[in-house]
Amino acid sequence: MAMTRKHIFSLLIILILAIGAVSFASAYTGTGFSHSIPSSKYSDMSASDILSQYSDTECHVEESAVCTSVVDGDTIYLDNGEKVRFVGVNTPERGVEGYIASKNFVQKLCLNKEVGLDIDDSKHSDRYGRTLAVVIVDGKNLNEMLLKEGLAEIMYMPPSEFYPYNWANSDTHVADTHSSSSSSSSSHSSDSSSSSSSGSGSYVANANTGKFHYASCGSVAKMSEGNKVFLSSRDDAINQGYVPCKRCNP
Repeated sequence: MAMTRKHIFSLLIILILAIGAVSFASAYTGTGFSHSIPSSKYSDMSASDILSQYSDTECHVEESAVCTSVVDGDTIYLDNGEKVRFVGVNTPERGVEGYIASKNFVQKLCLNKEVGLDIDDSKHSDRYGRTLAVVIVDGKNLNEMLLKEGLAEIMYMPPSEFYPYNWANSDTHVADTHSSSSSSSSSHSSDSSSSSSSGSGSYVANANTGKFHYASCGSVAKMSEGNKVFLSSRDDAINQGYVPCKRCNP
């Protein structure tokens, strides 16, 4: 009887893990968008330097709050408890090339500063409960800036008050929202194959912390598999915006 219970318990654990894996895969909604702009492009620029390159927006501030956290290039938290999703744009997901550069750009302009929101009147929030809005910094449309800098792609999801094509350059990438499921699957497949082929690379970066390490560094063993980014060279890591680990000094 004890063996039977043990077997049943083991099967339940396997079933729970399998369901969790399926849920995680289905939860991924990224388009696979990436870009090769290094975060170092803006390291010597102040927020004022960047903002001075853009004209004031015609969008209207409907509410204001202080940005307390930047999740990635298109999602921020405010001190009033709101989680805001930049409407009309999409930046690279965590672990995808360009993620850190886009996130750092938004941090430089928003973090610990008061920002304005022009909330989408046609669709106030997304299915995750995030407020959909144009984020306004010192009178400038940050959604537009991300597109024109090449740090984001257009993601037009009607119904929407805003038409992001009006903010873009002629070469701005446009998300294929009609095949997001297949895109996410192919993205995960390519990520997996890339990780397999690059698993023996000299360097491993952590997409969450923004640091890169020698593959032999003890920190790599403690790293979540989902946060590992395998890199072929130190220059590759630096160009993608990662900083060296102080433990192994790669």
